[in-house]
Parts: sequence; C-alpha cells; structure tokens
Amino acid sequence: MHQDIQAITDRIAKQAGLAQKISQEIGKVIVGQEAIIQRLLVALLADGHVLIEGVPGLAKTMAVRTLSDAIDTKFQRLQFTPDLLPADLIGTMIYNEREREFVPRKGPLFANLILADEINRAPAKVQSALLEAMQERQVTIGEHTFKLEQPFLVLATQNPIEQEGTYPLPEAQIDRFMLKVKIDYPNRDEELGILRRMTTGVQPRADKVASPAEILAARQLVYQIYVDPSIEEYIVDLVLATRRPKQYGLPDLAGLIEYGASPRASIYLTVAAKALAFLRGRGYVTPDDVRAIGMDVLRHRIILTYEAEAEEVTTEHLVRKVFETIEVP
Repeated sequence: MHQDIQAITDRIAKQAGLAQKISQEIGKVIVGQEAIIQRLLVALLADGHVLIEGVPGLAKTMAVRTLSDAIDTKFQRLQFTPDLLPADLIGTMIYNEREREFVPRKGPLFANLILADEINRAPAKVQSALLEAMQERQVTIGEHTFKLEQPFLVLATQNPIEQEGTYPLPEAQIDRFMLKVKIDYPNRDEELGILRRMTTGVQPRADKVASPAEILAARQLVYQIYVDPSIEEYIVDLVLATRRPKQYGLPDLAGLIEYGASPRASIYLTVAAKALAFLRGRGYVTPDDVRAIGMDVLRHRIILTYEAEAEEVTTEHLVRKVFETIEVP
C-alpha cells in the first residue's frame, strides 16, 4: 500500500504544474481571495459545482470568468433575473417548416463552464431547470435527451438572501452544489492592490494554460488518491452527527437541526478532500484535508429549526461544534 501511495504522489508531482499554472493566471487578475481560488480548483478537480456567496463588488463573477479564461473550453455566462424562463437556459422545441416537424434548439446551458450569475434572483421554476444538468450531466428538451460535454461545472454566485429581490434556492438544488464558499471584504493591503491594478486603464486578463483533456486526466488521478478507512469513518461520523447529534455527544444541537446533511455530503466531502490533497501534492488524504474543506461542504446542507432561526444560530456555528466534538483519527 505504501508503494501505491508513493506512486500516486509521484504522478501528482508530475501534474502539479497544471493547478499552479491556472492559479497563477487567476492571480494576474484577482488580488487576494486565495480561499476562493483554491476552492474553485478543488471543484474543477473534484467535478463539483460551486455556490459563491458575498455582497456585490467582491470579484465573485470576475473570479469565475478568469478561471474560464485560463482553460481552453467553452464558457457561458447566464445572468439570472426574475423574468428568466427555463427555456432560456436549456433550450426549447422549434418548428422546422422545411421538414414540417419540431426540432430541439439547444440553449446556453450547453457549455463546459457555466457562470450562473446572481442565481438567487430567479424564481424556483428556473432553478429546477438546472437540476438534471447538475446531477446527471444531461439535458432533456421535449423527447430528446442530450449528454453534456465534460468537463461541465456550474459556478454560481449569489447575494446574501437578506438582500431585496432575492429568492432562497430550493433545498434539492443547494444539495447539488459540492461547495458553498462565502467571501468577505479584502484587507487593507489587498484593497490597495486592487485599486492600483484596476485604475490603470488596462484590464488584466488570464491566458489559456490548460485543456479539457488535462483537467479530465487530473480528475482521474484525484479519484485514485488513498483514503484510510479510519478517515472514511471520520467523514461518515461528521455527517451522521448532523442528523443524530444526541448519539454523537451533541444534545444541545438536537433542537436546532431540522434536517442534517444527506449522503451526498459524505461523497462530496471525501472527493473534495482528495482534490485538496492533490493541490497539496499528496497521494493520500489527512484529517486536516477533511477539516479544511469541511465547512464549505457542510454549511449549506443543514436545515435549521425555527428555534435556531429565532436564536440567530447559523449553520456555520453548528458545523464548528460538530468538528470540535467528533474525535479526529
């Protein structure tokens, strides 16, 4: 087993330049925000969708667009608005007068990287149009089903739900996002760097340094990264603790959690930890990988009770309690 892990680590070392090149290109445009850049790379390597939340002006859209600029693939930006229709995303059936039949016309969702900008400004019927694409990587138009070309990622941005004109996303859709990343204001030095970079009249832009084939090859290597059985049990215990907190020494949380994380959380937490290990140059996952990515995987999968909302308890608070209580292997 040790030789297998070393072989995977050696292969990761040979492909380490891929993530570094993408990160460097993003760094040409984005000042700071190392956390979101790392999470975007994790999602790219782990084949998972990302939901990015933050107030306007924090470079959420620019970060996603810059990632697409660094990869030689098809990119599509979708601006979500209250009047958007499902057909505006997936396409519709149109009548072909020459053939005298209805034929499918594909919508903008048929791309590799989808920027769903301000996704929570569209109503639930539009959100539901994304469910099949995000989970099955396919789209159905009428009687026709089309497989989406790989890689396919939905990278969505949203404003905090307290802002006017926003809709809460359906639970079924939220659960399909591997990561939910919250970004905050830059510090003083970062804001000074932003000011100097963005006021010269020259817009920085990333160059294409990666191909879809390279991304897919790196993903296959990520899946081979070793996870010890003790860490697998640790991941399962973390997820189960959000469903049955009393059994895991967290009786105070029982009245605060309406629904815990789904089995999809266990899968995503494992794969995301593998991708993070890849970025850190290792062929095996450590508990630190799980803890580092755990908040972004779990924060949006816990549904609070009315009591928790009345007490202004956040899901982040509950996730931190779970990580503090469950024993690290």
